[in-house]
Amino acid sequence: MNMSRPIIGITMGDGAGVGPEIIMKALNDAGMYVQSRPFVIGDAKLLERAAQVVGSGLKVNTIADLQEAKFEHGSVDCMDLNLLPADLPFGAVSPEAGHAAFMYLQQAIELANRGEIDAICTAPLNKEALHKGGHIYPGHTEILAELTGTKDYSMMLSAPKLKVIHVTTHVGIIDAVKQINPDRVYKVIRLAHETLQKAGYATPKIAVCGINPHAGENGLFGYGEEEEKVIPGVQKAQQEGIQAVGPLPADTLFFRATRGDFDIVVAMYHDQGHGPIKVLGLEAGVNITVGLPIIRTSVDHGTAFDIAGKGIADEQSMKEALRQAIELAPKRS
Repeated sequence: MNMSRPIIGITMGDGAGVGPEIIMKALNDAGMYVQSRPFVIGDAKLLERAAQVVGSGLKVNTIADLQEAKFEHGSVDCMDLNLLPADLPFGAVSPEAGHAAFMYLQQAIELANRGEIDAICTAPLNKEALHKGGHIYPGHTEILAELTGTKDYSMMLSAPKLKVIHVTTHVGIIDAVKQINPDRVYKVIRLAHETLQKAGYATPKIAVCGINPHAGENGLFGYGEEEEKVIPGVQKAQQEGIQAVGPLPADTLFFRATRGDFDIVVAMYHDQGHGPIKVLGLEAGVNITVGLPIIRTSVDHGTAFDIAGKGIADEQSMKEALRQAIELAPKRS
């Protein structure tokens, strides 16, 4: 057995959503156990219910700590926080489920801080439930940053032919333009460079989007945002020997990146980066938080309350998130 396999903590997300189902489906793949040692932080009784819903023969092995984990295909190890009722209604916003989703994540970070796990893979949470449960954050990323004391972080999306990292994410477009500045642009380019280097790219090729159509076309569009907010950040990265180019027109840049011209694209705002990834297929995209002390990957879809409990949720994004966690996690000796 390969003992260098990374230990990956999978947080169950919102128990009323499809998280438990896609976890049980993904861990039905024996290959996951060849490459990694996955376990779930959540509620064992909801995983057992999900196993019935998806018609899986997998057993749930309830554990108090990682010493008790089997890490064997056929039984799913669950660090059981026992926070939710076994009959939690499917597809309904629940303050209890929102609070529980936060507690699973907090437990994962405690394990990470103690060096017991190598990566965190998160099932989706529901923002409304999270807020009703007393945790006012825009989403997973901001919770992870606060609980790990991380100031400089970014959201990276990864699909088979395209990686995108974001300068701003969950803010309105007017606020996004206000928040973009040379220091932030430089820091995100650097995060992209460091993350890809750790994953085995010797000199990552990084392309930076403009803010305006045609990247402003020398002042024709916008009010000089590229010159003021983007170019100084790109130049600072270049002076450090980072292979970054831009700002380039976003409308053609993503096509060029999928063709192989670049390893990663720096997007300026949420939809600029998310749109192209989602065109490539919702099941293929993975959300990765970079800049944290631990690798964190996530499915790139929501809780899918409309289909929760039906056993039909697609586990491909969860499997891809686990694969990315395995690829990016530091190797154990």
